[in-house]
Amino acid sequence: MAEAAIAETPAAEAQAPLLAVNNIEVVYNDVILVLRGLSLEVPKGRIVALLGANGAGKSTTLKAISGLLKTEDGEITRGTVVYDGQVLNAMDPGAIVRRGVFQVMEGRRIIQDMTVHENLRLGAHTRPHDSQVARDIQMVYGYFPRLKERTGLAGYLSGGEQQMLAIGRALMARPRLILMDEPSMGLSPLLVREVFGIIRKLNEDLGITILLVEQNARMALEVASYGYIMESGKVVLDGTADDLRTNEDVKEFYLGGGGEQRKSFKNIKSFKRRKRWL
Repeated sequence: MAEAAIAETPAAEAQAPLLAVNNIEVVYNDVILVLRGLSLEVPKGRIVALLGANGAGKSTTLKAISGLLKTEDGEITRGTVVYDGQVLNAMDPGAIVRRGVFQVMEGRRIIQDMTVHENLRLGAHTRPHDSQVARDIQMVYGYFPRLKERTGLAGYLSGGEQQMLAIGRALMARPRLILMDEPSMGLSPLLVREVFGIIRKLNEDLGITILLVEQNARMALEVASYGYIMESGKVVLDGTADDLRTNEDVKEFYLGGGGEQRKSFKNIKSFKRRKRWL
C-alpha cells in the first residue's frame, strides 16, 4: 500500500499541497533576475526533490520559501509562496520558522564554538524552554546516537556528524516542512547513504514533509516520490521519481547514463519545456 501511495503525483492529491510556489521571480540587488517564473508543489507528508546543475537557482528557491532572501539583498518581485494556506512572501524568517518551516542550510552552518547540546537547544529558540525541549533532544539522540557521545564543541565533529547535527537542530524546531540544501555535500558515499536513510526515516516516522535540494540525483530520487529539474531559474521537467529515473535525458545528465556531448536541457531540440506557471 505504501508503494502505491508513493506512485501518486502531486497533481493527484485531493487536498491542497502543504507548499505551493506559484510563478515566482526573484531579483538580487534590484538587477539580477535569478528565478524566472518558477512553480512547484510539495504535498503534505511527501519528499520532493529539486534537482539541477550549479547556478540553476535551487538554493535561491529555498531561501525564497524560508524568508532568507532579505539577508542577501534578494526579493520576490512576482508570484507567491503559499504554505498551509498562508502567503509567506513578506514574512520574517523567524515567523516562518514558528509556522513550521525550517531550512537546513548548505554547508551545515552549525555553531562550531558551541557544544552539540547547545546547538540542539538553539534549534528550539522559537519554543518555550520547558521539559518538552529536553525530551526532544533525547528524541534527536535516538535518531543520531553518535551525537549523544560527542560532548565537546561541535567544530570537532566530522563532516557527517555535523550534517546529522544540522538535521537534528532542525528537528528541535518541530517543523512540519524541512527544506534541505545539499545534505550530501562533502560526505563519503557510505555517509551519504546513511544520511539519506535517516531522511527517509524522519519522513516515515514523524510525517515531516521535505523539499530536498540535491546534486546527487540518484540518491535524491531513491527517497523522493516526486521531482523537479531546474535550468536557468525555472522548472524544465518534473514527474514522479520513477518517471525521472527512467527518463533518458535525466539518466544522461544526472545519473551518469550517457556521454559528455550534452551539457544542458536547453540544447535538446526535441525537449519540450513544460510551462507550470499560472
